[in-house]
Amino acid sequence: MSKKSINIQHVTRIEGHGNIVVNAGDGHIEKVEWQVPEAPRLFEAMVLGRSWEDMQTIVSRICGICSISHSLACIKGIEAAMGIVVSEQTDKLRLLAHYSEQLQSHVLHIGYLVAPDLLGAKSVVPLVETHFDLVRLVIKLHRQANAWSDLLAGRTTHPITFKPGGFSKVPAEASLRDLHAGLTNLIPDLKTLSSVLLSLADKLPAFERETEYVALRQPDTYTFYHGQIGSSDATETVPLNRFETVVNEYISPQSTAKWARWHRESYAVGALARFNLNSAYLSPLAQEVAHAFGLRGKLTNPYLNTVVQLVECAHIVETSLALLDSLLTAGVQPETPNVKPRAGEGVGCVEAPRGILFHRYAFDAQGICTAANLVIPTNQNHGNIQKDFEALVPQIIDRDEEEIKLWLEMLVRSYDPCVSCSTHYLNVEFV
Repeated sequence: MSKKSINIQHVTRIEGHGNIVVNAGDGHIEKVEWQVPEAPRLFEAMVLGRSWEDMQTIVSRICGICSISHSLACIKGIEAAMGIVVSEQTDKLRLLAHYSEQLQSHVLHIGYLVAPDLLGAKSVVPLVETHFDLVRLVIKLHRQANAWSDLLAGRTTHPITFKPGGFSKVPAEASLRDLHAGLTNLIPDLKTLSSVLLSLADKLPAFERETEYVALRQPDTYTFYHGQIGSSDATETVPLNRFETVVNEYISPQSTAKWARWHRESYAVGALARFNLNSAYLSPLAQEVAHAFGLRGKLTNPYLNTVVQLVECAHIVETSLALLDSLLTAGVQPETPNVKPRAGEGVGCVEAPRGILFHRYAFDAQGICTAANLVIPTNQNHGNIQKDFEALVPQIIDRDEEEIKLWLEMLVRSYDPCVSCSTHYLNVEFV
């Protein structure tokens, strides 16, 4: 085996900075590392001493892509701590807002970040010349998702309508009817995008590795918002308030982000995990897309995460149409949240586009935050990326270096990581 030395600083088309290092020679592999070099952001410290009324505004800034997920996890944590119960209407409207971000993020990842790899381009920019119709289709889907977020959250990122107990502004029924028409018009576009991705599916590397998959589970539901913590390695679910027994965060010397492990050395979260735990409950259109790609049973190829994101797009749109029907049939009623703070501790959890997201908060009697612990999806995926590398590199090390680089970069991109969001804490020892 010839000597191979790969040092990628930094992987492109992901959020944040991550490095890939591979050294091999003399018949053996010397080093394989997924590195996270970003400075820790310490965002738990940002909410300490702040009022319960300020929390959602602060944590929504953790991520410009997953700001709705962070806001909803935060608000659910506040409501759990203070015993706040929301109406069925609020719950449905929040789920619709959450779905808007899922579609927004998945389409961005599929169309702007992964498609260039499948079409032999360095970025989406050259595809404007070579695959204009595809780029236009992705932009159309992304714009509709952005408009959807604007309607429910007040703007595309960093929502302003979410409040503990409800909404600051409930959308008008006419706007919800317009949204219903817009989502109905997306179904043919999603089918077209599915056909395009299916024609390129042979460009996804054939790589399998058994691992643990972790996601929310709720009876008879492909859930993004409610439920308890499930695992492909366990039959029983774990209550949300015990999530620390699941994530078991620890420090890795090659990373400024903490890593996680549960029943094995690592586990995966995200679309693939949700599919492996809940695929029996996909909507009919989503099942149609999954069957077209031959997705069935437990999937163990991490590159298929992108394909499952497309399946989820179909599920999201179809399920949202049913939600809108139920809201419009019942009639949208004005609501005014009336919350009195109290001391308590609570956990909020949602499935962000990249996987299960946990927020824990404690408050004093005045509603001032006294403790916080946030665990980000990409935190939970870092260790699994490393284990994928360790299994993949020996299989491809005899290939050309450029091909090895591409496969490793595509592997990282398949996880759709938010690296900056994951670098939230670091233990420092002064000697």
